[in-house]
Amino acid sequence: MEKKQINLTDAEWNVMECLWEKSPRTGRETIEWLKERMGWGRSTTLTLLRRMEEKGAVGSDVQKEPKHFFPLITREQAALSETENFLERVYKGSLGMMLSAFTQKQKLSKSEIEELYAILKEAEEKQDD
Repeated sequence: MEKKQINLTDAEWNVMECLWEKSPRTGRETIEWLKERMGWGRSTTLTLLRRMEEKGAVGSDVQKEPKHFFPLITREQAALSETENFLERVYKGSLGMMLSAFTQKQKLSKSEIEELYAILKEAEEKQDD
């Protein structure tokens, strides 16, 4: 899948979860999945699918009858985009400031600290390459 920078709303994340779980899905399958989990009606789901197609997050196969929908971005791409957006918006792009805020409010376990050290060591080694 092509790498895209797309920010998703909370509602759009729910649609993507549906399509990441199983894809492609017909409009009817998507409507039923979201109705069961979110209580959404048909028009809400179809409006979101249309907007997400315009945004480039969801694609559809109009050659098939009925129309089938599928994700155009991976969960990892969406998560990275969301993380970058959050970091920039809340911490002005400062990863150090974000980590400082998290570690002040939440006690880290020894294994979490070791994991962070390993991540930082790997990042340092990549810089040296």
